Formats: sequence, C-alpha cells, structure tokens
Amino acid sequence: MATLEELTDRIRRAAAAGDGLGRSVKLDLKGEGVIHVDGATVTNDDRAADLTVSVSRSDLVKLGKGELDPMRAVMTGRLRLSDMGVAMALMPKVKALFEKAV
Repeated sequence: MATLEELTDRIRRAAAAGDGLGRSVKLDLKGEGVIHVDGATVTNDDRAADLTVSVSRSDLVKLGKGELDPMRAVMTGRLRLSDMGVAMALMPKVKALFEKAV
C-alpha cells in the first residue's frame, strides 16, 4: 500500500496536471497524516480547508481505484465530509484527481 509520502506525491502530480479543484480540500487520513490540496499546491500541512474529507489511507486508495463507492463509504462512516454541499459540487473534480493519483 502506498505511504503518505507516495500518495502526496501522486496527488501533487495529478493536481499539477489538471484544472484544479477551485476550492481547498484537506484529506484527514485518520491519524496517519493529512494531505492539503489548494489548486496545484499539495502539502502535508494541517491547514484549514473549504472541505475536509476524513478517510483511512487504505479507503482513499480504494476510492481512487473505484473499489469503494463514495456514497456507500459515507453511509457506513468510512468517509466523513465537513460540508456535504461543497463535497457534492467538487465530486467530479475530486474523483478525477483521485483516479489520476492511484
């Protein structure tokens, strides 16, 4: 399984190659660190963001590979979102970013 550093690097490359999210997103990997995405800037700094996604590192990889349905993950508590409205607006862009990152 990819380490935090590997995931961060993959997301950094994907963000640099894409159109950007238009909002900042923090991936809280449940005690394993954070990945903060703001445009093409991707860091492991624990900064405030428009949307915070709490998910385990393994489930993040599964989401990116399409092995875990995001709505099922939310319904079962495996994925938590700080703002459902922002999450729904960003869903296509976040999904595309995750798919590029795995």
